Amino acid sequence: MKKAVFGIIVTTRGFFNPELARRGRLRLLKKLHDKGYETVSLEPNGSETGLVETYADSIRCAELFRREKDRIDGIIVSIPNFGDETSTVEAVRLAELDVPVLVHAFDDRTDLLDLENRRDSFCGKISICANLKQYGIHFTNTTLHTCDVEHPQFDEDLTHFNAVCQIYKGLKNMRVAQIGVRPAAFQTVRASEKLLQKSGITVVPVDTMQIIHDAEALEMTPEVRQMLAEIRTYGSISASVPEERLVKSAKLTVAIEQFMQANRCTCGAIQCWDALEKFYGCAACLPMSILTEHGIPMACETDIMGAVSMAALTYASGSPSALMDWNNNFNDERDKCILIHCGNFAKSFYGCEFEISNLDILGKSLGFDRCFGACKAQVAPGHFTFGRISTNDLNGGLICYLGEGEFTEDKLCTPGSPAVARIGRLQQLMDTICKNGFEHHVALNRDASLPALREVFETYMGWTVIVHA
Repeated sequence: MKKAVFGIIVTTRGFFNPELARRGRLRLLKKLHDKGYETVSLEPNGSETGLVETYADSIRCAELFRREKDRIDGIIVSIPNFGDETSTVEAVRLAELDVPVLVHAFDDRTDLLDLENRRDSFCGKISICANLKQYGIHFTNTTLHTCDVEHPQFDEDLTHFNAVCQIYKGLKNMRVAQIGVRPAAFQTVRASEKLLQKSGITVVPVDTMQIIHDAEALEMTPEVRQMLAEIRTYGSISASVPEERLVKSAKLTVAIEQFMQANRCTCGAIQCWDALEKFYGCAACLPMSILTEHGIPMACETDIMGAVSMAALTYASGSPSALMDWNNNFNDERDKCILIHCGNFAKSFYGCEFEISNLDILGKSLGFDRCFGACKAQVAPGHFTFGRISTNDLNGGLICYLGEGEFTEDKLCTPGSPAVARIGRLQQLMDTICKNGFEHHVALNRDASLPALREVFETYMGWTVIVHA
């Protein structure tokens, strides 16, 4: 995962020993740099001490942050002594960064409560948080109310906050490519562009035929040749597959990627059946798999919210996500179910060798010669985080669910790319999905990122979150 750049506010109050704050600032900066994070903070010549205590300090800090606004992903407010709530909140407010804020306070020791050594940051943190709340500034709290920067829990809090910053950064100005209309039979994947726009997410539509035209117009450019070479080693391909089918897949992948780049889209949803097969002559699964592996989440069946859900999980982990059908029960084991899609999961998501061949169901009806490009293997065992974001059109907001489970080693013999999942209280989850009108698709990621996702969705996006636990 990427490492965030943090704007640092270390606050002090003159009634308490400022030396504690100066030392605390240095300890915090050392911890962050040791962990690989870059920082932007007042230097001792930027204010009298490099700390924030007065309104003048707030202005200097805010001006610095605004100059570095393109770099800063989040703000850490650290409280080594009681701190000053007014200057702290003003520094955040005047900076106008629209980034997550982490509030941290140092521990006191009961054997060091004399006038020179007492911090009272335990109390000061409450005052600062109250002021942030009064100003409408959303923030993330550390797990422990006070915590030294050398404490292992603070390391975990930094990891969590880094994920929060990456998710929020990815979501707040997201542009989603919508390639083609949704399949007529799938009303379930409808979404409200207006509600998405309210959350800062823009849908960028393009007709499927435009992408087909762009793909057909491509010559054997270096980009196409490079993609063709990647396809040849991406999975196992039978020697009997004609070269022209590989070339079609390569050109389609490049055409989609070029559209995404030109329109600054970070994820996409594609009408994967059946216009591409009928009018172009290959499946969309392989291009979707490759692009997702490259860090561009792609959802099938024009599921815009599926793409947004995949992207959120990818931002949280730095690794590819997948979109699967809630497909079937697993005999009488009611906490297990089958998840599946035709074959568009990222290479690294499989975790095993896989075959690239023809779509099975569409191939049977449209002709296998027009349906090359499905990645086929059973998903490897392991832990996963799952989630689904939806536009709640009737109530005018966004709603989502989150949970965790594991892929099992149970074997299946079925077309496509299946997985067997174990999720505690699965029947209650299915009831939640049905009663809240969620779609039949769910996004999954092999990382454990639920807390960070919940924090962003609830605290910073203002969405309704259902956590399945």
